[in-house]
Formats: sequence, structure tokens, C-alpha cells
Amino acid sequence: MEDKNEFDVIIIGGSYAGLSAAMTLGRALRNVLVIDSGKPCNIQTPFSHNLITQDGKTPKEISSLAKEQVQQYDTVKFHNGLAVKGRKTKTGFTLETEKGALFTATKLILATGVKDLMPNIKGFSDCWGISILHCPYCHGYEYKGDPTGILANGDSAFEFAKLINNWTTNLTIFTNGPATLTNAQLESLSTYHININETKIDAFNHVNGLLESISFVNGEKASIKALYARPEFEQHCKIPIELGCELSEQNHIIVDSFQKTTVDGVHACGDNAAMFRAVSYAIATGTIAGAMTNRSLIEENF
Repeated sequence: MEDKNEFDVIIIGGSYAGLSAAMTLGRALRNVLVIDSGKPCNIQTPFSHNLITQDGKTPKEISSLAKEQVQQYDTVKFHNGLAVKGRKTKTGFTLETEKGALFTATKLILATGVKDLMPNIKGFSDCWGISILHCPYCHGYEYKGDPTGILANGDSAFEFAKLINNWTTNLTIFTNGPATLTNAQLESLSTYHININETKIDAFNHVNGLLESISFVNGEKASIKALYARPEFEQHCKIPIELGCELSEQNHIIVDSFQKTTVDGVHACGDNAAMFRAVSYAIATGTIAGAMTNRSLIEENF
């Protein structure tokens, strides 16, 4: 009799990438466990965009429907919990949750996402994902033409400004201290009437996450409707590191074109392994991870 805690594949993370991988494996008749803590990084984002057939839906609507559809596959099970420990064994992997539940599997898929590290500025975290944004393709259309800021400096600010200028010409770079842009960059930005503000920021003023203005330490204010930022992040889960998965300089899990990590038997998908943070991309990489994990199982057993 098969142990109820033994699976072909364990997927850590039950958001878009993890659910996509689970559906692929469920349709391949694999016994799968999805371990999910229910805390996605876009938890306070009000609407999801640039996802065909789902444009303008809330992230929760999309993920809830996805889970409902995945649950139709009898071989896919779910465990509500936080995976905190993982180790490689002779036959696969053992996972432990924070409440002590143990599960084993032949293969492992990491759909664990990332954790954004908020700058220590009042109001930033309250607005993150609502009016302080990371992606113009996901949210720029809703703020087209509005007074918009970029929180960045140096080369990053320059490249970001070139991108965001496509959505609004009312654009200011807030460097939050002395600018490190080159003279050539400053000249180019001036040509496109992109402003530079070097004053230290005191707070982002908002109502329910919707920006109204920025307060500076010198007492001045700047009206603003949207701000783009790319805060630092870390892997949301420590298990990839425990297992020995190599990380890139940008702190993503290194994967090949088939979403395979540097650890045999482990695939990764979604935000934890990609610079392009979008629901559509997470879904696509989840499908690839699921299919390639199934292929790996076939090759080992045929």
C-alpha cells in the first residue's frame, strides 16, 4: 500500500507557477503534492493585467479559479502549510513543514517566489503593488499620462526612465540623495524633459495605498500618482539554498531552458528563477517545469 505522504512530485508554492506545474503533472497522471502557505508576494495588488482572458481580474480571482480547476485532477493533493526544511535522499527528497509534517517525493519543483525587501521609507510598503509599481506592462496603462516617479539612481534610473517615458511624459526620477547619473545621461534625460529630484524622501503620502504626494526631509512636497521601483529581494524560501541550488548574481535560482536547477531532480519556476515578473510568465514556466519533471520521471523508469 502506498504511503499517503509519498509522492512522485512535491511542488512548493501554490500560486500561478506552482498551480500551472500541478495541472500539467495532474494531466500526466502523476501523484503530486502542492505545499502552499497562502502568502503570495502580490497579496495586496488590486488587479492583474496583461494576462490574456484574465485582464483586470484580481490576483485572488485568478489563483482561486486555477486551484479549483487543478483540484479536479484526483492525483493532485494540497497541503496548507509552510515548507521550512528540505533534504535530498537516495530516492528523492524529504520536505518538512513548520508544524512538523513530513512528505517525500522522487522529484521537487520550487515555485516558492521571492520576498521583496521594502526600503525604510514611510508609506512605501503600504503602496507596494497598488500605486508603487514594478512593471509598466502590468500596471502602466492605468497610470498613462499621470504625474509619475521613478525611485532609482545611476544606470538603473536611466534605463528605467527610458522605459517609463513611453507611458507618461510627466516623469521625475527621485534619487533620494545625490544623483549618480553621468553627464551624458543627464543631458539625454533633459532632452526628454525628465526631471531629477535629489532631495531625501521622508514619506510617501497615500490613501489606502493610492499615492497622493511625496514628502521630503526639507519640508517640500511633490504631487504624484504612481511610482516605479525595483526594491531588493531575497528568495522567499531557504530550501533551494539548503539543497544546493546555485543562485545568480541577481539572487535568482539558476535554471536552464527547461527550468532545471543545478541540483539533479529539482526544477524551479516563477519569480524565484526569472527577472521577468509577470503572471503569464509564471504560468508558462510552471507548465515547462511540470512537463520536464514528468519527462525526467519517464526517462528514469522506461
